[in-house]
Parts: sequence; C-alpha cells; structure tokens
Amino acid sequence: MSLLWSIVILVAAVAVAIAAMLLVRRRAPEGSFFADGDRASGVFGVLATVFAIFAGFVVYLAFTSYDQSRAGSEAEALTLIQQFETAQFLPAGPRADLSGELICYGRTVVHQEWPLMEESNPDDTINPWAAALFTTLRATKPTTATQQSAYDKWLDQTSDREEARRDRIHGAAGITPTSLWLVLFLLAGLVFAYMLFFADSGERARSQAMLIGSATSVVVATLLAIAALDNPYGAGVGNIRPVAMERSLRIIDEARVIANEPDSRICDADGTAIGS
Repeated sequence: MSLLWSIVILVAAVAVAIAAMLLVRRRAPEGSFFADGDRASGVFGVLATVFAIFAGFVVYLAFTSYDQSRAGSEAEALTLIQQFETAQFLPAGPRADLSGELICYGRTVVHQEWPLMEESNPDDTINPWAAALFTTLRATKPTTATQQSAYDKWLDQTSDREEARRDRIHGAAGITPTSLWLVLFLLAGLVFAYMLFFADSGERARSQAMLIGSATSVVVATLLAIAALDNPYGAGVGNIRPVAMERSLRIIDEARVIANEPDSRICDADGTAIGS
C-alpha cells in the first residue's frame, strides 16, 4: 500500500470516528453514558492493553517475516557473485556456460520474479535458469584438484542460494493468518465502540474530537503498519526492492570484463532465453 493511500485511510478513519462521536454526543448525558467514570476507564484500559499486546505480537511476527525476506534477497544476490567466482576455477567449457546462466538467473529474479512478488503472487516454481545451472554442472567433469574443490564449493553455494531464494519469496504472499486479522479488527472495533460511550454533552466538541481522534489514529496506524510489514514487496515506503541483485549483476559484468569472460548472450535483458 502506498504512502498516499495510507494517509487517505488514516484521515478518513479519523474523520468517521470524530463524526460518530459528535453525533452520539448530541444525545449523550453530561458526564458520558457511564455512571462510574473511573470503573469505565479501568475497563477501557483493559481493552486497550489487550489490543496493544496482541498488536505488538502481530507486529513482531510480521517484522520477522519482513526481515527474513530482506535478508534472503541480499543473501541470494551475494551467493550469485560467489558462484560466479567459483565458476572461474571450473573447466573452460562449463565455466562460460555457468557464468552466462548465473547472469540470466539474476535477470530473471529482477525482471520476472520481482513483479510477481509485488503483486503478492510469488512464483513458487523453480527458476528455469536454476535448472539450467544444474544440468550444466552435472555434465562438468573436474579433472584437477582445484576443479574438484571448486565443484564441491559450487554445490554448497547452490544450497545456500536455494535457501536464500526460499526466504525471499516466503513473505511475498503475506504471513499474518486471516484469523489474526479478524481478532485485530474485532479488538479495534470494540475499542472504537467503547470510546463512543464516553461521549459527553457537557464537554466541548473539540475535546471529544481529540479524545476519539487520537485513539483512532493509534489503532489505524498500527493496523496499517502491520499491513505494510505483511506485504514487504508491495508499493509503499520501506518496500523491498531488488537492489542487491541489481548490484550483483553489475559486479558480475565488471568481473567478467576483468576475467576476459565472453558474453554468451543466452538470454535477453529480462532473463528470457533467446530463441524461446
């Protein structure tokens, strides 16, 4: 959700809450609908505390998923560079193929997988270039001790890359269960309804507006924060972008020139295989 929409939702919710409070205030008795204000305030404190604790738990859950997705995208990009370096110690034929397939893998992540994650529709199938990398490596026959060591290292790095990819796409579809959202909205509704019973015709309208407006702002802002963390790749402030993978692709291009590695041109700029 974009920042603009978040502001619109927040302002609209506060406006509705204030309008409801002022409407109820017209028929409210002096001192609110509660005969014992202290006891009513105590009950409200319990409701607000329960909401705060439960919302804090959900925020922690959503942030953990957000951080896992961010760390996964960075680890995947770093592993791509490491595998390119490892490929330079493999036999010449497979080395060129693996280098090109790694570049195509990164392009696919940036230009094909990322847009799907932004739409909360992650591609949970295997990356086509991951399959090509596996096929090329399986046909590789290391002959020297250096090549054998690089071959073994490549296998370890492949496992690291696949694990990082799993972490990256883990949070794309949202991690907060529907049941938790229902409880959050239920608690928020209870807090809002309870606040209306504090309507007091004896108080100034601005005081009543501030009373419910501030409480509504806190509740709605919390829900919006949870929604943003629950959709880490969606549009908005703080969303995760493929910056790390784009940086890795630039580094690989520079390293390929330094290593005199030819550009195999097996895919286009979006990672689609040429001729497919």
